[in-house]
Amino acid sequence: MTYKKLLAYILALISCVTLGLAQSTPTPTPTPEPSAPQVLPETVVSAKPESLTNPSISSLREKMEQIPGAAEIIDAETYKGGRATTVKDALDYAPGVFIQPRFGSEESRISIRGSGLQRTFHGRGLKLLQDGVPINLADGSFDFQAIEPLASKAVEVFRGSNGLEYGATTLGGAVNFVSFTGYDAPRFTARFDYGSYETYHAQLAAGDVVGPVDYYASLSFLSQGGYRVHSEQNNLRLFTNVGYRFNPELETRFYFAYVLSDSELPGNLTKAQMEQDATQAARVPEFLRDFQPVARFDYVTSDWKRDFNLLRIANKTTWQTDDNRLSLSAFWSRKDLDHPILFEITQLTNDFGVGARNDYTADLFGHKNNFIFGLSPTWGYVQDSRYENVFGQRGAQFADSAQFALNLDAYALEQFWISPQWALCAGSQVNYVERTNSDNFPVGPDNSDSQNWWGFSPKVGVIYEPVSQVQIFADASRCFEPPSFGELADAGNGGSGLVQLDAQTGTTVEIGTRGRYTHFTWDLCYYYSWLENELLEYEVAPGLNQTVNADNTTHQGIEFAFNWDVFYDIFTHSATKEKSFHSEVSSEKPNFDRLLLRVNYLWNNFCYSNDAIYGSNMLPGIPEHYLRAELLYEHPCGFYIGPNLEYVPVGYSIDSQGTVFTDSYALLGAKIGWRTKHGLSAYFEVKNMIDTTYTATSGVVANARGLDVAQFLPGEGRGFYVGMEYLW
Repeated sequence: MTYKKLLAYILALISCVTLGLAQSTPTPTPTPEPSAPQVLPETVVSAKPESLTNPSISSLREKMEQIPGAAEIIDAETYKGGRATTVKDALDYAPGVFIQPRFGSEESRISIRGSGLQRTFHGRGLKLLQDGVPINLADGSFDFQAIEPLASKAVEVFRGSNGLEYGATTLGGAVNFVSFTGYDAPRFTARFDYGSYETYHAQLAAGDVVGPVDYYASLSFLSQGGYRVHSEQNNLRLFTNVGYRFNPELETRFYFAYVLSDSELPGNLTKAQMEQDATQAARVPEFLRDFQPVARFDYVTSDWKRDFNLLRIANKTTWQTDDNRLSLSAFWSRKDLDHPILFEITQLTNDFGVGARNDYTADLFGHKNNFIFGLSPTWGYVQDSRYENVFGQRGAQFADSAQFALNLDAYALEQFWISPQWALCAGSQVNYVERTNSDNFPVGPDNSDSQNWWGFSPKVGVIYEPVSQVQIFADASRCFEPPSFGELADAGNGGSGLVQLDAQTGTTVEIGTRGRYTHFTWDLCYYYSWLENELLEYEVAPGLNQTVNADNTTHQGIEFAFNWDVFYDIFTHSATKEKSFHSEVSSEKPNFDRLLLRVNYLWNNFCYSNDAIYGSNMLPGIPEHYLRAELLYEHPCGFYIGPNLEYVPVGYSIDSQGTVFTDSYALLGAKIGWRTKHGLSAYFEVKNMIDTTYTATSGVVANARGLDVAQFLPGEGRGFYVGMEYLW
């Protein structure tokens, strides 16, 4: 038994023992003497103040409803009623988000409006944040393993330019994970999940307020044997934050995170291999596995993996007056990566960043007004070494380089209400970006190189609220995305040197509406983007990708999500109550039972624009239509039950020439459970109920020539999951 599995068992045992004690230990009730007078205790009603550095969910909703564009907040309660081991579990019903794991793990493909469209390994094209402080490495890439969905109380999703207030310039926008604090966390949490493919997930968390100090700490461990051969993963995550309130107007908060992540890589399959046995790993013929030059392509023999440990320390200090909020932040992260593929990559990364943001909300000329401006420079240093992969062992070194990434970002956003129904918005960002590679290897040519880019990304928008709880919005904006080192690496030179690439830029217009009418809540947006120099990534060898700038491309789509109480007051016969735009699937449950239909639909129409080679072909790597739906009966006592569906009606191409396609699929699932704010909660969930073989995501090549190339990544088969949680 490895130490990782032992740790999983220990955490699981602690969680289970804690759950058992919570249920079996009675609360002693003193019995008064017969002659003693009955004195009722004094009742004191008090509410915890809200954290200045981490606002409450209700405050976040109020802010979200003022954004003139596509944005949404996901209450963590919406995904904790089922399996919550991956970021896909957390964002499955977020409007506009397409996310699929590569092999049942947390290393997923995520795309908003086609961002990072062909990036199947660690992400690109979004700005990931924790409480407004960047999680991204300085070069723009990010790892999902650095996130624990259970340690967040909410997730903010800003699509496109609507992430401007966090300094996001990319086509996709920003995703901000909002942590619990001592002000809003349960005093103690014990949770344990168990499921198919040797899945163990345990969490212990605690939070409280002691005078001017509040704290929150979460320790979790996820272990998964894997649906496929050679796809085991283990993730240990510790997230803590400690806040100190100097006075009602000033608060500082320190964050500490440690992540230990080990992930085996099973590789891509051909469609024929996937249909024959979707659980197999990518292998070379057995008689060639002893021949080292060929064995490098065997994922098992050469032990392809992606292991890293991450240490992150951050601080955020907020000073709040009546009309002004100033937030100062700083962070440092250290990531140590060991990544054997065709060769072995070892990287030691140190990233730094500071930030200053000011929100001014005083009325202007007697009208409501909000002005935001900020700076967020980040920089990072990478020591990158490359070695031969000799049957899974480190061989001779053939490359050594030092990389430097710099981002200087400044942004401003003005929102002015010309009337109670109309608001105008204007803003912009200015960015300077630098990427430098210094070749330190004494043998061979000098691959030292440096590139830099400037970006200017303006935005204008409008909100119209014709009636209460109904909004119509429109905006036009520019986007800017420089390449990360993952795009700049020269695949033909073992990753040394920098490929000459232009930054991806584009113009986007969007129009949409969101709101609530009686028992129907919606979020609908149509967008159209004209992109120049889109960063497209093709696999040129197993585990080896090369990025190019495309000619002009267009992205257009529809992001539509709604929640509908199809039936309500079925058995309870209670008076209904008004709810805000975002409370229909939150912890603020109604006092009536209901049959709730949740739907998230995406139309992705991403095309080349009269390209010299590919004409007007669809861009490969993502389905044109994607539907996620759930029909759930909910009772105010906490009981829920219902089926769900994931549906891709038409397959998509895995090559730009459009010669090989995935197949359509439909996945059925269901869950049943009991969830309360305090005490014991439990669930049982089944995924892929009819055990459908399907392509969850794929690699991408320029031209497959109609051949069944190894670019298919099968999703998990039928899986059963059960979990228990106790909250104090």
